[in-house]
Amino acid sequence: MNQLNVSIEERTTKKVFWRIIPFIFLLYIVAFLDRVNLGYAALDMNKDLALASSTFGLISGIFFFGYFLFEIPSNILLHKVGARKWIARIMISWGLVVIMTAWAQSAAHLYVLRFLLGVAEAGFFPGVILYITYWFRAKEQARAFALFMTALAASNIIGAPLSTWIMDSINWAGMPGWRWMFVLEGIPAIIIGIVTFFYLTDRPQNANWLEKEEKEWLIQEIQHENRQKGSLKHHSTREVMTNPLVWKLSLIYLTLVIGLYGIGFWMPTIIKSFSSLLTNTQVGLISMVPYIAGGICMIWWARRSDRTGERRLFTALPPLLGALGLIGAGMTSNPYLSILMMSIATVGIYSFFGPFWSLPALFLTEASAAVGIALINSIGNLGGFVGPYMIGYLKDASGKMEAGLFFLGFSLIMTSLLVFSLKKQSSVMKADEPLIKTKTL
Repeated sequence: MNQLNVSIEERTTKKVFWRIIPFIFLLYIVAFLDRVNLGYAALDMNKDLALASSTFGLISGIFFFGYFLFEIPSNILLHKVGARKWIARIMISWGLVVIMTAWAQSAAHLYVLRFLLGVAEAGFFPGVILYITYWFRAKEQARAFALFMTALAASNIIGAPLSTWIMDSINWAGMPGWRWMFVLEGIPAIIIGIVTFFYLTDRPQNANWLEKEEKEWLIQEIQHENRQKGSLKHHSTREVMTNPLVWKLSLIYLTLVIGLYGIGFWMPTIIKSFSSLLTNTQVGLISMVPYIAGGICMIWWARRSDRTGERRLFTALPPLLGALGLIGAGMTSNPYLSILMMSIATVGIYSFFGPFWSLPALFLTEASAAVGIALINSIGNLGGFVGPYMIGYLKDASGKMEAGLFFLGFSLIMTSLLVFSLKKQSSVMKADEPLIKTKTL
């Protein structure tokens, strides 16, 4: 590569990074906060609406049924109509549903609204994952995915103290704080959704903010990678959906997501149980600690994966660490050790994402990826129902939280074992090796 090409590569990659990653990072902060703020609302809402632990677990998880049903159609539409229009539509519609949640009066209302929130948000996450593959080469994708998904940690770092402060401090018009939390946190989704329509660029071909030579270089690089996967690009939706590797990745993601949302929805309640003297705001501040650790380690781990080109090992090891943290949290009643163990669990869970989401793009081209990524995410996110519900069910059945944490830990052990079982498909485990060639897809 001559000096001119190196200059173009560095300049273009930097421009694309700063144009896209900070904005989609902001989108995901809002998305994830609106998805999990129910966990903070539960500190007061469960008492106001007389919700049992198992009922709250079901309310938390029913979101993922709506998400599951509409995920693949939504991602196909995004691929056809463009990310700019479709992501804007998704954000505006979910913001409206979050605001409506403020007026829920019963468990039945919450069941309906959480299901509708899943329908509204379906396609956002896999759509953004697909969108990243339009702009970044395989060797850069783990870091891009990880930086985007660091919003998981950031949304909790910001959302934990913000949500609990609103609950403790705002009681306008006689409406309790947990209701105002939904109103005040739903509005940003609508505003940013409108901004998305004008800001986002669908493809490199439409990037007026790139110079001509930069645009041409990027288009050629992405097309070159797609030509390497040329034997896959004419396969039908049905063939992608019946591919064993896609389904195996779906199962891997499901077992990981059980842990992610199990701890995500229940962490505020676990921390609140440390002491009856803790205010909601204090619970929110303590909740920041695991997510700060998770966000830092998530980026560091993805960078190492990109540098080495290794995907399988970097995907398999973090869930084992997460399992250690969850099982450890279930074995101690000491508040300080519990926070340490939950921090270890969060580090393990979050470090998984960057390397994992680099895998589908190594053997799926754009049209196939729209379906494949959506299938992996939609099946995987059913774990978002299983995790919260099982914690609630086991807590009601045993009277203790420990059984639920053990369940989450064993699920993460299964994640790691499934990733290690991908050994025979090692050709898709390294970003710098030949891409998989298969007649199944």
